[in-house]
Amino acid sequence: MSNQLLMQSRRRILKAAGAAAVLTASPMRFACAAESSITDKLARYMVLARDTALPDTVITECKHRILDTFGAMVSGSRMRPGMDAASYVRALGGTAQSSVIGASFQTTSINAALVNAMCAHSDETDDFEPVTKAHPGSSVVPSALAVAEKEGRSGQEFIRAVALGYDLACRLLMALGPDEVRGSHRSAEGTASTFGSLGAAASLARLDEQRTRFAISYAAQQVSGLWSWVKDKDHIEKAFDFAGMGARNGVTAVTMVQAGMTGVDDVLDGTNNLFIALSTHPNPQAMLDGLGSRFYVTETAIKTFSVGYPIQSPVDAFLALRKQYSLTPDSVRSILVKIPSDAQEIVGDSAMPDVNCSHLVALALVKGEVSFADSHDVSLMRDPVIQAQRAKVTVTPDSALMDPSAPRGAIVEVTLFDGRKVQHFTKYPPGTKENPLSTEAVSAKARDLMVPVLGQRKTEQLIDKINALETVSDIRELRPLFIA
Repeated sequence: MSNQLLMQSRRRILKAAGAAAVLTASPMRFACAAESSITDKLARYMVLARDTALPDTVITECKHRILDTFGAMVSGSRMRPGMDAASYVRALGGTAQSSVIGASFQTTSINAALVNAMCAHSDETDDFEPVTKAHPGSSVVPSALAVAEKEGRSGQEFIRAVALGYDLACRLLMALGPDEVRGSHRSAEGTASTFGSLGAAASLARLDEQRTRFAISYAAQQVSGLWSWVKDKDHIEKAFDFAGMGARNGVTAVTMVQAGMTGVDDVLDGTNNLFIALSTHPNPQAMLDGLGSRFYVTETAIKTFSVGYPIQSPVDAFLALRKQYSLTPDSVRSILVKIPSDAQEIVGDSAMPDVNCSHLVALALVKGEVSFADSHDVSLMRDPVIQAQRAKVTVTPDSALMDPSAPRGAIVEVTLFDGRKVQHFTKYPPGTKENPLSTEAVSAKARDLMVPVLGQRKTEQLIDKINALETVSDIRELRPLFIA
C-alpha cells in the first residue's frame, strides 16, 4: 500500500474512532509520525476537539467563564469603550450575521466579534489567567458568539469552542514566554487574544484540517499588540488591544478561509515560523503539552470585584481585616499595601477609579464593600471623606510577591490608633482555581452586572440558559435575551 493510502486509511480510522479514544493517557499520541510538525498536530487536535466530550468539571468551569463574560459584555455595552465600538460598527453596516450585545442591530460576524469583545473589556470585569496574564474570555467568548450565531451552532458546540479558544490563547503565550513578549515591548494580552479567537471561531466554522492550517497562518499574520496600552487613560485602546483586536483578527482569519482563500500550512514550523519571529527563547512544544487533559479554561481567575486584577487580593485582604477587627476610619491610622513589583505601574496611581489601588482600599474602609457602581464612580475620587482615608494608604511594590505560583497575591498591613498592627496575606483571591467560585456566586456577579441593562426577567432567563448551555440546540435562542 502506498504511503498516501496509508495516510488516508489512518485518518479514516482516527476519525471513526473519535477524539475521545485518541485523547486518553497521552493526548498527543494521535499525531502520526508522518505528521510530526507543530502545525499538523495542533490542527488535528482542533478538528477532533469540536466533537470530543469534555469532562463534567471542565464543562462547569467553561459555563462559569461564559456567564462571567456575558456579564462583562452586557455591562460593558453601557460604558464608553463598548458604546464607541457599537457606534463605529453600526456606521459600517454589513450583512446581518451576528448580534451586537445590548443593541438593536446585527452586523457581520467580524464586526460583531470586534464590538462585543470591546464591550467585554470595557471594564476590569473579565477573567484573567494569572501565569500568562492573558484575558482570554473577553476575546474568546465574543468570537464564539459571533460565529455560533452565524452558523447556528448548539450550546454544546459553543462550550467546546470556548474551551479550545482558552487553550490556544494561553498556550501561545506559554510557547513564546510571557516575559519574552513583554520584554520586547509587546502586549501579551493582545498577542494571546488573536489565537484565542481563532480557536473558538475555527471550531464553530467546522474547518477541516487543511483549512485549519490556513486559518492558523492567517491568524499568525495578525498577531499584534504593544505594551503602550498602559498609557491609555480612557480604557478604549486597551479594550481594543486586550479583546476587540484579537476577536476581529481570529474571526477574520476563519472567515477568509471559509471564503476559499488558501495560505501557508506550516506557519508554526521551520524557517520564519511564528515562534522564532516573536520570541528569542520560544518553547513550541508548550503549544501541545497536555492538550486534551489540561484545560486552561479551568485555570483562569474570575474577578470577584470589577476592578483591575492586581487589586483583587489587596481588596480581599483588607476586607478580611476590616471584618475580623471591626475596622473603621476612626480606628485606622495607616494602611500599607504590598503588591507584586510588576503591578505597580498598572494600579499604583491611576486616574481611573477601578484601577487605582489606594482609592479602592480607602473606599473599602469607608463603605465596607467595593461594588460595581462605586468602583466606577469617578466623583468618589474627589469625595473628601474617601480622600481623607486614601491619604492613609501607601501602595508599594514587593519583589517577594513575584511568585510564579501565585503571581497576584498581596499583603495588607493596618496600623491602628491604639498601636496594634494587623496583617493579612491573600495569596489566592476568590475566583482563582485555588479558591474557586460556585455557580451561585458567578451567577450573582453576572446578575449584578446585567440587571441594570437587561432588566430582571431577561437577566434571570439568560443566566438560566447559560447555566444549562449544553442543552441549548441553537445559540440563537439566547439572542432575544441580550439585545436591546
